[in-house]
Amino acid sequence: MLNMMTASVLAAVLAGGSASATAEPVRDFVVAAQMDNASMVRKLLKNGGNPNTVDPITGQSVLILALREGANDVVMLLLAQPGIDLELAAPNGNRALMMAAFKRNKPALLALLAKGAIVTYPGWTPLHYAAAGGDEEIVRILLEHHAYIDAETPSKLTPLMIAAREGHESAAGVLLQEGADATLRNNESLTAVQIAERADKPRIAAAIAAHLAQARREP
Repeated sequence: MLNMMTASVLAAVLAGGSASATAEPVRDFVVAAQMDNASMVRKLLKNGGNPNTVDPITGQSVLILALREGANDVVMLLLAQPGIDLELAAPNGNRALMMAAFKRNKPALLALLAKGAIVTYPGWTPLHYAAAGGDEEIVRILLEHHAYIDAETPSKLTPLMIAAREGHESAAGVLLQEGADATLRNNESLTAVQIAERADKPRIAAAIAAHLAQARREP
């Protein structure tokens, strides 16, 4: 199946245009997004550039690329475009809010949420990425925006399991405080405690185990 960029280039050729002429502004857009060159992005947009341009090499949108590189001037410029697609996913499923959460980019995360980015959907969610990034404030913000705390990936990993595996004690603590279910098991039948132990994270394993023990003692 042709991807979006290939299809657009082919259309240009069939219409009598030049594939290289079509590809050049796309390359400029991709590089400008990664380099946080907002003036170049603004120029490209003014000349008809698409804020949802996709890098033909990686399949990632310029918004995701800018978020990956911490290019917040470009991120904010793109978010101001009326046609921006916040849910345009890369081939690996990454979306803009996921990348902002993983990169611990609070300003971009808040801007995306204000713009209406979806917080929870089936499979990997921004909360999983926040748990992997380990920023407890980002975790709290997503929960305040009604992220599902026990969301499961296709392999049944919850955000708590991700935080446990990565050794992010503060993020795991927030999830536990907010009601994450530490008794859930992934597709290998492992709990968050067992996942932490397997990842050689004894402190976080002990903290989760203590939380479970306390919960059992409470009436």
